[in-house]
Amino acid sequence: MHIPDGFFDVPTSIGAAALAAGAVGVSLKLTKGKMDSEVAPVAGLSAVFIFAAQMINFPVALGTSGHLIGGALAAILIGPWAAILAMTVVLGVQALIFADGGLTALGLNILNMGVLAVLVGYLTFTVSMKFLPKNKSGILVATGIAAFLSVPASAAGFVIEYAIGGTATFELGDVMRAVVGVHLLIGLGEALITLLTISAVLTARADLVTGARKFMPKSKLVILGSER
Repeated sequence: MHIPDGFFDVPTSIGAAALAAGAVGVSLKLTKGKMDSEVAPVAGLSAVFIFAAQMINFPVALGTSGHLIGGALAAILIGPWAAILAMTVVLGVQALIFADGGLTALGLNILNMGVLAVLVGYLTFTVSMKFLPKNKSGILVATGIAAFLSVPASAAGFVIEYAIGGTATFELGDVMRAVVGVHLLIGLGEALITLLTISAVLTARADLVTGARKFMPKSKLVILGSER
């Protein structure tokens, strides 16, 4: 999913960078003074975990592989705005130090993986929870759905950007089938990893999961975190 340098023309790269910068600016404004003593450490740990997990690829099909994006995971753990900031840090460090994703494509990568994946994941989680039981099982089902859908949403962003300013000679239809098709499979891995991670945190400290706090009173979260 990491886009290298030279895959998109300059106007598209600049436009994506502007949109990504706008999203980061809004996130900074909305999180200013609102990250309590519990959320702030979890945000840092989330960034570290996602950074490490993105370095591990798992096989998908026909010689392709995928890795965790982490947008939905971060959004459910720490909320969408803090998640955008955490994902931006992760993607920035990867590009600057490990050359994982091009510097000229950093805005594109942040927009796709750090904004689209986060917002689609959190919106899907929130909507799903309106129809699911307000307990651990409901939270985990919503988590799996959100994580799965966040991946093809991120891939669809890439396809739209390619249609606007891709520099390669591949047909748009071929790109759409290849990218979205593969990322539907990657979404299954994303859902599994995200579900297991959220389940572990719910078991240890349910009150640290921002998505759970939104739908369950604190008294129930304490009971949920004590379940074994």
